[in-house]
Amino acid sequence: MFEFAWPWLFILLPLPWLIRYLLPAGSPALSAIRIPSLNGLANAQHSMRTKPWMWILLSLCWLLVLAAAARPQWLGEPLPVRSEGREIMLAVDLSGSMEIADMQLDGDNVDRLTMVKSVLGDFISRREGDRLGLIFFADTAFLQTPMTYDRETVRQMLQESVLGLVGERTAIGDAIALSVKRFRSKEETNRVLVLLTDGQNTAGNLTPDQALELADAFDVRIYPIAVGAEEVVVDSFFGQRRVNPSRDLDVPLMQRIAETTGGRYFRARSTEELEQIYQLLDELEPIAGSPQQLRPRQALFFLPLAAALLVMIIIALLHHRPWRLRRG
Repeated sequence: MFEFAWPWLFILLPLPWLIRYLLPAGSPALSAIRIPSLNGLANAQHSMRTKPWMWILLSLCWLLVLAAAARPQWLGEPLPVRSEGREIMLAVDLSGSMEIADMQLDGDNVDRLTMVKSVLGDFISRREGDRLGLIFFADTAFLQTPMTYDRETVRQMLQESVLGLVGERTAIGDAIALSVKRFRSKEETNRVLVLLTDGQNTAGNLTPDQALELADAFDVRIYPIAVGAEEVVVDSFFGQRRVNPSRDLDVPLMQRIAETTGGRYFRARSTEELEQIYQLLDELEPIAGSPQQLRPRQALFFLPLAAALLVMIIIALLHHRPWRLRRG
């Protein structure tokens, strides 16, 4: 669709005629706007009386200049554009304790990381419109996937993770600090960190309290999720006995992380609980709204401007032509 961005400029269309008829002949105002390089136009008034085409061409030139100034543009078909949602960083614990097989998935006993991969993968697939990033941490933390709209890549990187990749201990403070660093600092978005761990901070360069100061300063909301069953039955020399595989879990730390940053602490003792947590996260951090519509604009001002220049050249050639038409 064609339109003018500033159509009101066409109210200036009669301006040359108003100047011509309102100012008296020989007025200093008219003399002041004469262009020295176009001395031949000094007799323009006489030429316009004897050559009507001069008025027509000059009027056309003025109309074309106004048309260019009014910003003609072509609007294309509406295209969907991604609306700004939120930035969600996923920090996954790859410490040695994540290999404890105290979870069930489709009726089979699996380790904690396998269960997290399955459920977290579904959560990633649902976050259309959000920018997702992925961090792994153990002895230290490292960025596996920077913030991106490519959810499939984030999901694939998660599925390819392996235990022991970055050590055996747990650097929760480093994971939080690295997440804060990777959020965009120049744009206003909801910054969310989903922290999945099954232990306590036992490694890293920063303590959790130091990392929390950074998270609070940059308005990063953290949802810590403690993964691991609280009771499993194991076989021993004296028969079966019940043990708590999550005895090393630092629950007070997880709660303090959530309270300090305005998030919420979750406890995932089973696959079903983790699925419910991710559904609740969808409610706490709603998926971005439907994409907005944007119509691409193509500026066309150069067309009437080029036409006006062409008309001026024609006027100059006709007014100053050195030749004369001769009859055969």
